Amino acid sequence: MSEIEAIEAQILRDIENASDASAIEAVRIAALGKAGSITALLKTLGGMTPDERQAKGPVIHALRESVTAAIAARKATVDAAELEARLAAEAVDMTLPADAAPRGSVHPVSQVMDELAEVFADMGFAVATGPEIEDDWHNFTALNIPETHPARAMHDTFYFPDKDAEGRAMLLRTHTSPVQIRTMMSEEPPIRIIAPGRVYRSDSDATHTPMFHQIEGLVIDRGIHMGHLKWTLETFLKAYFERDDIVLRLRPSYFPFTEPSAEVDVGYKQEKGRRIVGGHGDDDGHAWMELLGSGMVNRRVIANCGLDPDEWQGFAFGVGVDRLAMLKYGMDDLRAFFDGDLRWLSHYGFGALSVPTLSGGISA
Repeated sequence: MSEIEAIEAQILRDIENASDASAIEAVRIAALGKAGSITALLKTLGGMTPDERQAKGPVIHALRESVTAAIAARKATVDAAELEARLAAEAVDMTLPADAAPRGSVHPVSQVMDELAEVFADMGFAVATGPEIEDDWHNFTALNIPETHPARAMHDTFYFPDKDAEGRAMLLRTHTSPVQIRTMMSEEPPIRIIAPGRVYRSDSDATHTPMFHQIEGLVIDRGIHMGHLKWTLETFLKAYFERDDIVLRLRPSYFPFTEPSAEVDVGYKQEKGRRIVGGHGDDDGHAWMELLGSGMVNRRVIANCGLDPDEWQGFAFGVGVDRLAMLKYGMDDLRAFFDGDLRWLSHYGFGALSVPTLSGGISA
């Protein structure tokens, strides 16, 4: 047997005896690596005469090709055997849920809107919507807001240059109260609705934005009084903040569309630079914070909607959704709500399946 045949036989035996991928790789390096036996034979071709190269060159190259093919075949056999053994040993639990793939997040405002809808649905409220481009009558006049009221001024409200078919000024709604007017004009009492949505005011500073989110509530029925209003607000805030120690303080105030009117304060305390809603505002370490406005629906507003104020009474309230989100989830900068920063959204955002329910918990 020639030297080349002996080398080939030894390498093929080593390949056949290799039991795993690392052993096959060791054989490959020993044969075809920089210091391998076949590589050494190839280097000898440079010192041969042309006749010697013509005689031995094809034999050495054939050796390299046969060893390369044998290594590839053995590697495929070993890999298949290892895969089969792993499949036989491993068990797949088909009952486990698949890993959630990152698909963005639900904005905190949208999540809080859903939370509020869930809370009020449990109290028998329906969700009502209306146009964001309103006319002057639905946005101001029907709500008993006089012509001289500052809210009607250009510096407070976004007006359009065109008027509607009846000659009324058109504007971006400054609150969702027009939804209450449209509902009272189109539906027979009793009425229990919430009106969430975007509103617009010509106001922009460290604590205000030209567009923000608001939710208002309206109840119209017989025999409605302030006690019903306070119970509704207490029940709503306890369910939303998921605390039983929510304490309210109602202060007399003035709104053209409610009479009497009340500003609603809640007790809170500071913890690590964050406002935590809960507790009595007069307790040690606590204070009062204004949260929303409310009151009994003004008789003129009820009459403007075609209802008899001697038969029907009601209450209304309104609160900023962005403010509720900041208080509950610890956000300290309103501007971040509108920046579109993916880092902020990934931190404060909610999963698409984090649907709020009263039974499972309002908070996601």
